[in-house]
Amino acid sequence: MMIDEKKRESFGSRIGFVLAAAGSAVGLGNLWKFPYIAGRNGGAAFLFIYIVIIVCIGITAMMAEVLIGRMGRLNAADTFEKLGGKKWKPVGLAGILCTFIILSYYSVIGGWIVKYFFMSFTDLIEQAGAGKTGEIFGAFVSNPSQVIFYQGIFMLITALVVLFGIKGGIERSCKIMMPMLFVAMLVLIIRAVTLPGAMSGIEFYLKPDFSKVTSETWLAALGQGFFSLSLGAGAIMIYGSYLPKTENIVSSVKQICFIDTAVAFLAGLMIFPAVFAFGAEPAAGPGLTFITVPTLFAKMSGGVVFAVIFFLLFFVAALTSSISLLECSTGYFVDHGMDRKLATLITAALIFLTGIPSAYSLSGGLKIGSRDFIDAAGYLTDSIMMPLCSMFCCIFVGWVLNRELVKREATSDGKIGFGSFNIWMMMVKFVAPAAILVIFFTGLKW
Repeated sequence: MMIDEKKRESFGSRIGFVLAAAGSAVGLGNLWKFPYIAGRNGGAAFLFIYIVIIVCIGITAMMAEVLIGRMGRLNAADTFEKLGGKKWKPVGLAGILCTFIILSYYSVIGGWIVKYFFMSFTDLIEQAGAGKTGEIFGAFVSNPSQVIFYQGIFMLITALVVLFGIKGGIERSCKIMMPMLFVAMLVLIIRAVTLPGAMSGIEFYLKPDFSKVTSETWLAALGQGFFSLSLGAGAIMIYGSYLPKTENIVSSVKQICFIDTAVAFLAGLMIFPAVFAFGAEPAAGPGLTFITVPTLFAKMSGGVVFAVIFFLLFFVAALTSSISLLECSTGYFVDHGMDRKLATLITAALIFLTGIPSAYSLSGGLKIGSRDFIDAAGYLTDSIMMPLCSMFCCIFVGWVLNRELVKREATSDGKIGFGSFNIWMMMVKFVAPAAILVIFFTGLKW
């Protein structure tokens, strides 16, 4: 039995919703993935294309998800059933399942960050100075008991936030953590840009060379823009369901996308000057975070302090995303009458257990085909489930929901802030689904 929607929790303010939803979008995809993808695709030229895609596709698709959530005022599965009938419920269930799977392996990576945060207080920088960062990381991820221990710590912290509800847990924590994230980034940026030789990195990042742009650059920017906003996973939709009817969806979504893009931009400004200053490889891949960056800090004066700030920054980014992923599954059980505390603990425990194969996979154990289990789980969510769910959200808004109801929910006098309602509907009906299909088919390479 579902709870009374009138008694349903909600965010206390628009800024609370914006910071929470931005926190959901701002995750490791911005801080970890964006810099090395930009590095592989020409720096500033990639950044320009990325911003264009966020404005044209990202805002359109996120508006669709927030709108569905607020119209339904329930979890993703019951929202689709309420608004579109039982045949649409599987789309919502798929979104909830997607967040469940994502958090199962995301919590493993979150555990890595917790481990490195603690290590940054001890001998991490000393070991990095001796050129042992690769050995340290390899030894850690090859030790399943340690990985699972730190995964458990990360899941426990995530559950503690969600356990206190929307206003008391998620909104309050994001109002603290998001400003903290920006302060930490600014401290690291100031240190990076004042390093000798940093200007080469700034030039690489901010001076476009469009001769390097290829079709692969566009596809990379399209994929990164889509995934960095957490579209298609149900997390943005569940947050939208807690958004009061008095708040404007369009301005809220634009602010979320601006914050998300700002963090991605600042991440590059934080990484590239230091990478170029010390002659590291700007396209180093995911190892940039756990192998290359500690080595860079070892070469700086005050490296220990900056390492602590860096891994605190990554922890905050991971946590703001993980609480939205956990809330997506927890919200389903709460809507069906379960006590929030019990729902949170049960869901967190199930996700933790589901993540154990991912924790084991990098120790040379579990594989699916040629992929480690953790990579296969990421492939399932990032390349299949998220694009399909997001595409169906756009189709649902553009082709299934009553046009006048959508207009009333999304606009004021037919205006949506960056164009007319008709232009946005055209984007939702045709452009966004087509772009998402491109992401889907290009991501299917096993």
